[in-house]
Amino acid sequence: MESLERTPLFSRHEALGAQMVPFGGWEMPVQYPTGILKEHLSTRARAGLFDVSHMGRFIVRGDEALPFLQHALTNNAAALEVGQSQYTLIPAPDGSAIDDAYLYRFFSDHYLLVVNAANRRKDWQHLRTVAKQFKAVSLTDSTSEFAMLSLQGPKAKTILQSLLPGGVLPEPQRNELSTTHFGDHEMWLARTGYTGEPLCFELFFPAGQSEAVWDRLVDQGAQPVGLGARDTLRLEASLPLYGHELGDDPQGNPIPIFAIALARFAVSFSPLKGEFIGKAPLQRQFQALAEILEGRFDLLANLPYRVRPLEIIDKGIARAGAPVFDQGSPIGHITSGTMVPYWVFEGEGLASELTEQSGRRAIALGYIDSRIEDGAIVTVDVRGKRLQAGVMPYLLRSEAPPHARAITWQRFRQGLETKNGASAAADQALQWTQRALENHTWRQRQCINLIPSEQTPSPLVRLLSISDPAGRYAEHKPVKAFADADIFYYQGTDFIAAVEEALAEQMRLYLGCRQIDARPISGQMANMVLFSAMVDHLNRTDRKSEQRRIRRVMNHHIIKGGHLSAQPMGALRDYVMRDPTTERPAVINFPVLADNPYNVDVDACRDLMERYRPELIILGKSMTLHKEPVAAMRQIIDDLQLNTILHYDMAHVLGLCGPHFQQPFAEGADLVTGSTHKTFFGTQRGVVAANFEPDDTITMPLWEAIQRRAFPGSVSNHHPGTLLGLLLAAMEMNAFKDQYQPMVIKNAKALARALKTSGLAVAGDPAIDHTETHQVIVEVGYAQGADIARRLEENHIVCNFQATPEEEGFTASGALRLGVAEMTRFGMQPEHFETVAQLMADVILRRQDVREEVMKLREGFIEMQFCFCGAEFDDVIDQLHAIV
Repeated sequence: MESLERTPLFSRHEALGAQMVPFGGWEMPVQYPTGILKEHLSTRARAGLFDVSHMGRFIVRGDEALPFLQHALTNNAAALEVGQSQYTLIPAPDGSAIDDAYLYRFFSDHYLLVVNAANRRKDWQHLRTVAKQFKAVSLTDSTSEFAMLSLQGPKAKTILQSLLPGGVLPEPQRNELSTTHFGDHEMWLARTGYTGEPLCFELFFPAGQSEAVWDRLVDQGAQPVGLGARDTLRLEASLPLYGHELGDDPQGNPIPIFAIALARFAVSFSPLKGEFIGKAPLQRQFQALAEILEGRFDLLANLPYRVRPLEIIDKGIARAGAPVFDQGSPIGHITSGTMVPYWVFEGEGLASELTEQSGRRAIALGYIDSRIEDGAIVTVDVRGKRLQAGVMPYLLRSEAPPHARAITWQRFRQGLETKNGASAAADQALQWTQRALENHTWRQRQCINLIPSEQTPSPLVRLLSISDPAGRYAEHKPVKAFADADIFYYQGTDFIAAVEEALAEQMRLYLGCRQIDARPISGQMANMVLFSAMVDHLNRTDRKSEQRRIRRVMNHHIIKGGHLSAQPMGALRDYVMRDPTTERPAVINFPVLADNPYNVDVDACRDLMERYRPELIILGKSMTLHKEPVAAMRQIIDDLQLNTILHYDMAHVLGLCGPHFQQPFAEGADLVTGSTHKTFFGTQRGVVAANFEPDDTITMPLWEAIQRRAFPGSVSNHHPGTLLGLLLAAMEMNAFKDQYQPMVIKNAKALARALKTSGLAVAGDPAIDHTETHQVIVEVGYAQGADIARRLEENHIVCNFQATPEEEGFTASGALRLGVAEMTRFGMQPEHFETVAQLMADVILRRQDVREEVMKLREGFIEMQFCFCGAEFDDVIDQLHAIV
């Protein structure tokens, strides 16, 4: 009998009383005295620590390492930059899996491939055979040289930071990597794992350091977890296990790779891969899946069964091999199944919180007929008893860090149902009117609004916005047959035309530019107008071919505070190419300073711009503490002779534009967009601006494209009512900006200083009082932002929680984003913001109730400043009140 191998932590498992079992040729802990259920729950609530040193670890080197990996694996290894990893599979020629694996690129000169322990020798022989086709590739089995631990769960990040106080964690996105040190020894870190946890880390380090690393992690609160809970956790996350969801079915037939949901992420058909192993059958599976997802089954023979998550509705547990039926007909079998625990959350949405209560449910993965839809109820034969089971799209969701949340069958079904209430329409109207009055009173008279993206328009602006022309149409565009005169498509629009021209003039005066289009009805739409116009402009010489998108865009990453509308997930999505190498949107992000992630590293930008030569650079952020490096970007563009459009999305800082802050066109911006309701005085709209020479034969066609994409490209009814309101707001801005803008910046600095003095952690550079804008960022503790923002709201201080550049997403937010613009407009000055800071500290640090103090403070700031008011406007305001 072959002796079992042992990991470097075998003695630690024995000392902890672990039950040791054979697994994949290794002697491994299946559970500790705490038991599988507690280990599972501890991972979901805190952090689980897994010894995964039994997994195979192969190093791939050589000049042909990349071609070898492209041929031997399903994913596109060329997409990996240093510091990135990817899930992949080792395919067989028939399109089934020899194994699934993870490919890491910690360094430029080699790759690390991690495979399953039970398949290590088989994988090694297969890969060595494939490698014979490549002269300049070397494979090394380094499994015994260094250890591998997995740290998973909501507290994993905190625990790991305590282990590595000077180390750099990977960027807060899955599959990101970093290298650091534990003592004098190198340690590699990966945001990967096999549990479905959003906070997941895997650690690689010399085997001799195993006990020291393990002990430190356990001392910091990590719960040792064995193979039993590792399996329940992966099953709850619907992750495949070789020999169950991958490999062969019970009849010995190979399971197609696209039967598992992860295949869509693990298989690439990039031209960079060439003819890799199993490509043709995988393409057939992929085409079949595409049709199946559309409800068509002409290619069903290529993918007759798929692995689907199930919850057992009746009492009982489905185990691997149990037959599955639909209305009495066999449709497949269970591949994995067991009883798992789950934590109960209380509350709705962001207010939901982990309780001390847990439940249990029987779940499974089933290899069943591809025609079965989510939500269907099937039956499973468990020792002759037919149990009902619900087919679900998932059993766990992980997109709201730091917690993963179980999705039960009952909760899933509730989400599919619609609820209708019945009451008299008049009663509903009265109730909603009363609620609106209460809300208006609270927001305008009883609370202090510190949301940096909001602004209350002046009374006159609000009244004009609901007067006629609200509800009217005024479509128009310049027609060359009439010497580019604007031609309106409706009658009764002379007044609206005059409003638009007056607004354009006010905005040209304010921004210091020649061209304005104020028809977009939001800042996001303004960006879409610009992006679509760029695509139109780039294709101006070829109107017959499929339009090409923008080849490369440089912007702020959303985690670093970038605008959503400038992201591939936002308005940019349909207008930027896919990078053929990475198979992701062709976007590169501004590097940030190591000691200040809120500021751009301009020097590092030059190398990126020279390498990628972006066609569009987008400056501007949602989390903004600094001026944007407009002039520096212009200088680099000119030095490198780039054919690049420099765009500044001033959404948050449009109301600060000018000599007191930034003058983008004077600094070299080509285009400016913005929202007109953040620091600007309202209404809620958007604007696109340029300063092109009227006779420039290159840039003026771009401006004409912008006008076309505004109308008819983006809007038909461009809301002339709020357009009229914006005209008065622009007049107010031009009249009062020299008093308002310096006060905003002065107040923001005062608030930042006072918050710091009160004991709160204020982000940004203290040398400039933490901010150059209207915003202040306060760090309140990892994943505490939502709860603290809610507590502040209960005390009538309204702000928004924000993820810092080190955090995984908005649900993991550990900061508050504050803005002073609206309360500045209501007359607050530095000493008042100092009072606000103290009240916030009382709520955040001491959990005091300050509602009465906040409402009393607000009583002194009800009347709006920096606006047209006084005796000369009273009569016209009364008349407007009478008719609207």
